Amino acid sequence: MRCSLLNWLSQVGSVTRMSLQTLSERRGAAAAAAFGIAGVVGVFVAVLSIAEGFRRALLVSGNPGVALVMRAGSDSEMMSFLSGAETRWILDAPGLTRTEQGPLASCQLFTVINLPKRSTGTDANVPLRGVDAAAFDVHGDVRILAGRRFIPGRNEIIVGRGAAHEFAGLDLDAILQVGRYQWTVVGLFEAGGGLPESEIWTDAVVLQAAYQRGNSFQSVYARLETPEAFAVFERHLERDPRLIVKVLRQTDYYAEQSTTVYRLITGLGSLIAALMATGAVFGALNTMYSAVATRTREIATLRALGFGASPIVISILIESLCLALAGGVFGGSVAYVVFDGYRAATINWQSFSQVAFTFDVTPRLLLQGILWATLIGLIGGLFPAIRAARIPLARALREL
Repeated sequence: MRCSLLNWLSQVGSVTRMSLQTLSERRGAAAAAAFGIAGVVGVFVAVLSIAEGFRRALLVSGNPGVALVMRAGSDSEMMSFLSGAETRWILDAPGLTRTEQGPLASCQLFTVINLPKRSTGTDANVPLRGVDAAAFDVHGDVRILAGRRFIPGRNEIIVGRGAAHEFAGLDLDAILQVGRYQWTVVGLFEAGGGLPESEIWTDAVVLQAAYQRGNSFQSVYARLETPEAFAVFERHLERDPRLIVKVLRQTDYYAEQSTTVYRLITGLGSLIAALMATGAVFGALNTMYSAVATRTREIATLRALGFGASPIVISILIESLCLALAGGVFGGSVAYVVFDGYRAATINWQSFSQVAFTFDVTPRLLLQGILWATLIGLIGGLFPAIRAARIPLARALREL
């Protein structure tokens, strides 16, 4: 039994080595098949890296120790409304981190303004957020890169680096005209690659006056004593008869915000890759059928010398997989070099505003691309391998 297995393995190794050594004689067809598969993997990884980058921009912004309070029934901050009195009641709730200055919470306004994109010049909705001084401690990862923070009460803004990169007129010291008001860009900030980097921040009181909002807000971001304190905080607000609000962890809110765009891009990317993969399969089939046709005499000779059909099938499958994997690795590598870290912006359908993000070619995406290539190689090599094994020996020998 062991001798039979060793003999079979020896046959597989010999036939496979012979197959790979003759690839140079079929380099044109082999290269076409490999590059076709590389295109499939490259497009698949590139498109899905958009979805990964968008989701990462939102998810890295989330902190389970931060709660978000909005009007009940609101899908986003844009649709929410909280009066000044309601925000004070929210800030009195138990479970909040408190300092000498008071509860560590920020009452915020959210609106969008039209600005031209640097790349195309077309207008897009850019988030303009009104915050107070506590916002920098609540969000925690906001850091000034250039300039300074805005001074409360002044028409000054600070701009996230993603927004500054994507939209015109947001350079340091620039004057931004919005309606009847002008704001001066006094600082550029980063937020660990998260969602705030797509936004413009200003003093909430100034924004209230500019948009005639009175003493009203749209959301409250509150830092909890511990992530476990969320239940106490939520229960207190939902039982308060003066309030009609919903309370979310910041992580859960951003996860909801990313769902629509992530599913859309993932679905379209998978569909495009599937269509391209169909063409790549036919290319692989054509290449391997040609290989079988040109090796009919060789296969007949091997069969006559006592080689079994299964080693021949395995050798053709291995050849097809080698071509597919070479194409997959090449396509994934090109996608990583070209797209990983590429900056772009797309609309967040929950808030109808632009989100600046970077493409994120993750190891998981690269692995998925390699699996696509492997599947194409298996399908492309299976039927030619079966055909090779079924060639009648007498007919093949007559061609010698």
